[in-house]
Amino acid sequence: MNSNNNLFPVFLKIRQLKTLIVGGGNVALEKLNALLKNDPRANIVLVGREISEDIRARVNGIDTISLHQRAFLPSDLHSGIQLLILATNNRDLNAVIYGMARAKGILTNVADTPDLCDFYLGSTVTKGNLKIGISTNGQSPTFAKRFREVLEDILPDETNELVNNLNRIRNSLKVSFSEKVRILNDKTKELVSK
Repeated sequence: MNSNNNLFPVFLKIRQLKTLIVGGGNVALEKLNALLKNDPRANIVLVGREISEDIRARVNGIDTISLHQRAFLPSDLHSGIQLLILATNNRDLNAVIYGMARAKGILTNVADTPDLCDFYLGSTVTKGNLKIGISTNGQSPTFAKRFREVLEDILPDETNELVNNLNRIRNSLKVSFSEKVRILNDKTKELVSK
């Protein structure tokens, strides 16, 4: 097992991507909630043999989500799908669908199966425009969740105001990029020196 986390963190504009979730139970609901927490207008198709009432209630009134109560079909991986989240309780089925998705270049996450993942859904902390992603390299989502809770508690509600003020300062500076970096570093060094 590699002891280094070699993941490349990236923040996706999931509203602009089409995500397919396969599965309709509690794990699918968890993944759905994670996506919607980050963008309530995420563009999602969910396919499941059974779709829980909790999922139906969660997506009620969200027109960017479509539900299809039926078995997965290979045609579900059409050219418009860019992300795939597999949340079935059938590892063999997940492996088959993962292989199909890989052949089409669709990035895939298989719940609780790190060896079949192209990406992980990390825990996120959001304070206005500030978003912090937390990853344990698929080793302990529970720790990531707990660490998220710690960060949510310690980051003040005014964090977004600080970020917006720093953006205004950055935009008002009429100097070179390297000089902007130096000035903003000087202005923010007190934030971490306490």
